[in-house]
Amino acid sequence: MTDLARQIAAIAAEAGQLAIDRWETEFRRWEKTAGSPVCEVDLEIDAMLRQRLTALLPDAGWLSEETVDDAARLQGRRLWVVDPIDGTRDYLRHRPGWAVSVALIQDGQPLVGVLDAPARGERWIAEAGKGAWRNGVRLQCGARTRLAGARVPADQLPQVDADLEMVAKPNSIALRIAMVAADEADLLASIRWGNEWDIAAAVLIATEAGATASDALGRPLDFNTPDAEAFGVLVTVPGIHAAAVERLAERACALVRR
Repeated sequence: MTDLARQIAAIAAEAGQLAIDRWETEFRRWEKTAGSPVCEVDLEIDAMLRQRLTALLPDAGWLSEETVDDAARLQGRRLWVVDPIDGTRDYLRHRPGWAVSVALIQDGQPLVGVLDAPARGERWIAEAGKGAWRNGVRLQCGARTRLAGARVPADQLPQVDADLEMVAKPNSIALRIAMVAADEADLLASIRWGNEWDIAAAVLIATEAGATASDALGRPLDFNTPDAEAFGVLVTVPGIHAAAVERLAERACALVRR
């Protein structure tokens, strides 16, 4: 890893330490919108990350779940994409399925991605063209070539997907994507509009471990878009990606038409 990637990982680790230090304390919590929890720790970490990361690369723009968006970010080549606590629901319930997510985007694609998950004792890092690592161990996704039997992080599956195998699901979608990188899952799919900060770091971790990533319709993912959204995300081991796109096509197209 380059010095830049190591510095980003160190800053994410500081944020993870702040989150774990506050985890068992009293703090304010509320809902931004129905079903979208947030707490004052999210905001504290967001402020800390913005200060530290902006000092590291003053020319990079800023996009975060907990900061009002500024269209000025679209004018630069580089952008920080941050979710201070991805999986806030698990954080509030004292479950370990949350992580600090930090990505550096350059020309619309992730250059560095970091997930710091201190409650799980995990630090994930990837750099474009240099591989992906968890706790110093290089990651390689699985080699499955049949969709049936694919492992999916989920609480339940629709009947049409009954041939898939459910595995434990952390609340953080970033960690669920990273499970594909670590050969702990074969497929992660979402077929609803989602935010770039949920997936940017984890998508790089997955693809640098050999996985294939796209939106729910199989199209390439771009980052630093005007709406900072993507229509779902589909991350799989490469041998089943086409089959997964085909299986999701009818459901995904129906949602797009709405």
